[in-house]
This record gives sequence, C-alpha cells and structure tokens, in this order.
Amino acid sequence: MTTAIQSAHGRSWQANTLLILLWQVSASICFYAVYAVTPFVRDEFGLSATLIGVMVTAMMLGYTLFLVPAGAIIDTYGEGRTLVVGLLGLAGGAVGITAAPTYATVLGTVFVIGGFYATAIPGTNKAVFNVIPDDRLNTSMGIKQVGVTAGSGISSIVIPWFGATRFGWEVGFLLTGILAVVVTGVFRLMYGAGGAGSDASALDIRGHFAKPEYALLTAAGFFLGAGLFTTTGYTILFVEEAIGASVVFAGITLAVAQGSGSVGRIAFGWLADKLAAPLAVSTLRILLFQAAGASVLFFLATQVQTNLTSLVYFVFLGFFVLGFTGIYYSCIGSMVDPDEIGSATAGGQLALNGGALLAPPVFGFLVDTSGYDTAWAMLGVSTTVALALLVLARRKL
Repeated sequence: MTTAIQSAHGRSWQANTLLILLWQVSASICFYAVYAVTPFVRDEFGLSATLIGVMVTAMMLGYTLFLVPAGAIIDTYGEGRTLVVGLLGLAGGAVGITAAPTYATVLGTVFVIGGFYATAIPGTNKAVFNVIPDDRLNTSMGIKQVGVTAGSGISSIVIPWFGATRFGWEVGFLLTGILAVVVTGVFRLMYGAGGAGSDASALDIRGHFAKPEYALLTAAGFFLGAGLFTTTGYTILFVEEAIGASVVFAGITLAVAQGSGSVGRIAFGWLADKLAAPLAVSTLRILLFQAAGASVLFFLATQVQTNLTSLVYFVFLGFFVLGFTGIYYSCIGSMVDPDEIGSATAGGQLALNGGALLAPPVFGFLVDTSGYDTAWAMLGVSTTVALALLVLARRKL
C-alpha cells in the first residue's frame, strides 16, 4: 500500500478523507436524485410502480455494465483522472434529464448517469487504500461511504422540495449539475492525477471470484444489494402511498434513513478498527450482524402504519440496510492485493448491482399485484439468504 499521494500533498488522513468524501457526496447527489424524482416522473408520464422499477433498473444497468471497465481503468491508469471524468459525466446527465421529453429518453438519460457513476466506488475505494494509513482505513472507509447516504439524503429533500414548489424538480437537477462541476474543479486541483496503476492483470476480474471467500462474500452482496437499492428506490413511494404522508414528509423519511445509514457506516467502521482480529474476520463478523438485523426489520415492515412509526422504522432500517457498505468494501479490500482494489471493488459492486437490477422491478410488481407487505417480505427472504452466504464465507477464513 502506498501513501505517496498523501506525502506529496502533505495532508493528514483526515484532510484526504474529507476530499474523497466531498467527491462522493456530489456524485451521489447526482445519482440518487433519480430515486428522489420517481413520484414526479410517475405523475408526469402516468407510470405504474412496475415501470418506475424499470427506470431504476435502467440506471443500474448502465452502472453495472461500466463497472468492470471502470475498475480496470482505475487499476491500470490511476483513480484521479477517472474520478474527474466520472463527476463531469454525472453533471452532464443531471442537466440532461431536465430536457427529457418522453419516458424513453428518461430511460436513456438515467442509463448514462448510471454509467458515469460506475467510477465512484472503485475510484474512491482505491483512493482510500492509497492515501489512508492502515490503522485508520476502516474508519475512513466508513466516513467516505457516508458520502453515499449524505448525497442520497440531500437529494431526497431537495428534489421533492423543488418539485412541490413553483420552481419544479428540474431546477433541483440543474443545481445538482452545477455543484458537480464546481466539486470536479476542487477535486482536480487538490487531488491531482492520482496513483499510478499496475498492469494488464487488473483487467482480469475473474481471478478474484476464484477465491471461495471472495465469491461467497460477493454472492451475499447480490442479496444485500437487492435490499439496499430497493429500499432507497421505494421508500418515498411507500411512505406516500401506503402511509398516506405528503411527498415532502416521505422525502424527509428517506433522508432520515440515509442519516442513520451514515451513522452505521461510521460506527461499524470504527468498530472494525478496534476489534482485535484480522481485517477479514472482523469485517465479516460485523456484516453477519448487519444482515441479521436487516432481515428481521424487513419482515417487520407490516407493522408500519403511521407517520411516526415510519420515521422510527426507517431510522433502524437505514442503520442496518444502508449502513453495511463501508464494511463490505473493507472486507473485499482485505482479500486482495492493494494494486487490485479497483477491479476487486468493481466485482463487489457488480454483485450489489445485480440485486439492484432484479429486485426493484420485482418489488414494484409485487406492490401492483399483492401489496407492500408481500414486497417487503421478499426483501426479508433475500437478506436471509445473504446471511447464510456470509456464514459460509466466515467458515472459509
């Protein structure tokens, strides 16, 4: 592991973490604004819950298809320039969606947004492993991952608020694009080109899956990703339609869930740094606890019936379901060489995205045909499968 970038800029690990966090927040605002705009897109184009799921899947498809190329590029050429290009692309997508005249063009635009967001997790994870000391790595990873929940939380408040006013949700997306351009300039100036890559072996992601513990971890990631992205995509609609709250309150509920997810990412990362065990062991133990808690909470969704109980429920759900990714990526990083972090992370994110591609449309179909109770129970089953796979991975260590 190298700290060359840290030494070159003479910054502390806290300063480097904040810079990476700033990039992640801005990128996640662009990406998760698409989830926050779902009620307005549904009304504007007269869509069913199933077609809303298709829109989420289109974005996740772009994200998924470009993950492996992005991870390979990052490992081969370095993360700095790749992250600059990625954030500029997200800015363009956020502005472009405001001019989409039809549902089909919305699908095309969100696909592009997903494609550029593929640079986010492999690039920022590579940056953390490059510039953060080993004894602060999990804490820094957790803080960096707060950028995802913070970005989602900000967009879930800002986009519904603009959509409920005379300005319209389009203004929120324009401001999001402008912010991304500004942050790109700051990041490029302060971070520089980033670490140099390794060699062509980074292009072969299949080698990671040959390791049983990595394969089991990422298989669990598929089912955890189903819960993560479906919860993010349908919380606003659920609180608005099933609970009867306003769209603004529903957006606040998602923001609260993202806030508790942020707390979970930092808290679990700090815990992993403090546990007296090898990194792979400590992170897997924590993942087991998170998956068990998430499974129970998904089955308890049937008890949510009022505004107050929905807030309380999503605080706990966010802590477990939205709070596991920092530990997940740290666990992946513990299983590969430092020069392979980008491609290994891409493989792990590919697994998360696989669940995100399938689960939202299934969830929406179940809502349309059987109601929200059945849909949430499906996620409970999915997370229980993840728990079983994590148990097997732990036994392989």
